[in-house]
Amino acid sequence: MSSGAGGRRAARRALPLLALTALPGCQYLSVGPVYHRPSIELPEGYKEAKEWKPAEPQDTKPRGNWWDLYDDPDLDALMRQVAVSNQTVRLASARYDQAVALLGNARSGYFPTITADVSSTRSQNAVTVGSGGTTSVSGTAAGASTRTQDRASATINWELDVWGRIRRTVESNRESAQASAGDLAGALLSEQATLAQAYFQLRVTDLDLALLERSMDGYSKALEVTQNRYQAGVAQRSDVTQAQTQLENARAQWLDLGITRATLEHAIAVLIGKPPAALTIARKDETPTIPAIPLTLPSQLLERRPDIAAAERRTAAANAQIGVARAVWFPTLSLGATGGYASGSFSKLFEVPNRFWSLGPDLAGTLIDFGARHYQVRAAIANYDQSVATYRQTVLSAFQDVEDNLATLAVLARESVAERAAADAAAETLTITQNQYKAGTVDYLNVVSAQNASLSAERAWRDITNRSLAASVNLLKAVGGGWGAASLPYQ
Repeated sequence: MSSGAGGRRAARRALPLLALTALPGCQYLSVGPVYHRPSIELPEGYKEAKEWKPAEPQDTKPRGNWWDLYDDPDLDALMRQVAVSNQTVRLASARYDQAVALLGNARSGYFPTITADVSSTRSQNAVTVGSGGTTSVSGTAAGASTRTQDRASATINWELDVWGRIRRTVESNRESAQASAGDLAGALLSEQATLAQAYFQLRVTDLDLALLERSMDGYSKALEVTQNRYQAGVAQRSDVTQAQTQLENARAQWLDLGITRATLEHAIAVLIGKPPAALTIARKDETPTIPAIPLTLPSQLLERRPDIAAAERRTAAANAQIGVARAVWFPTLSLGATGGYASGSFSKLFEVPNRFWSLGPDLAGTLIDFGARHYQVRAAIANYDQSVATYRQTVLSAFQDVEDNLATLAVLARESVAERAAADAAAETLTITQNQYKAGTVDYLNVVSAQNASLSAERAWRDITNRSLAASVNLLKAVGGGWGAASLPYQ
């Protein structure tokens, strides 16, 4: 199977491990606190979204991949490669597989351990009798005897989970595996958001390149007009040099944008798991659409964001570890059984007289450890408290992300309208100034000033577009990406 197929399979298996239930084992006691999700104060709505509606039917919300809102086939094609080839996602996928393997290892503690042994030994003892009595010595002295011992045996040992140590360990590992599944979903969402932002910045760069090319075309024509006027004696030489300066400055900006575009293209290649030389993205001089983003209920935000889900599962795992630490205070009860055959002749090894066996319980516990177990419990409780604080901080940061990007989008929407009006006014001013210059009523410095103002206003409007697109992607990421269950890879 190819590595890409393995990555897809691991991503599909990164579902919450709700179906993984531990075997009952020996159900007696489970020491340690019962887990309850830490309480969080949830807002009724979002401060920066006054039009937010808390009761919206789920069937009216868009389904599928969150980037479908941008309706860009090129972006869709790139996004689909992230889950397959992105190395950060594959790293998270491998960590998820490791967590699942550790869960399986913990669940094996429910079952007895069976070992087998087959051996054949040959030994010799020498016996000499001295004046002081009988003394055993090694070597090949007279009277030495040689003995052969053939042995075949099997041993079964089964720890009875009286205090719930194994169950708490399985519980902790199960929650850790669910947290790892959330990490995988979070890594995928983060890399997809980074790709979307790089892609939209590249498209805005394409628009800037097209703008500068049109500007250079206009500056070139203005330079030709100025040269003709200079040759006709109605313009100064300084007008010609100013026109040349304006043209070359625009050309320098156009060349510099080539660096920006190449860097973004290289970044996108790495995000989809390819070397930069293997990816070329054709220019597209179209303004991406900033979609209207449906918001979620604050409670749904907790269920949708993979980092919140992962933090909450780690809290549950830390709670289970308290039970594991407390179980060490109690003795371990296990059942053991050994049986087999032992003989001095292998040909007669499996005869009934050579059979041996033993069966019995074993109760073992620590009497004095000078506070080691006490401090282990304290450390487990402190680790739980840390995970609770981390979970609550993750939730607060999530709401901050939403509010920040809602505010950013709202302000940029108004700023875009103002900047678009400024760009239109600057373009009109440039046309009027150029006509005045041709009529001889103003000098060329006014034309240069109007050209600079028009170009700056147009680029400023495109910069607002780029920032708005980035904020929209950040908002989608902040709410966990998508709205329907089908779009959530960790559910």
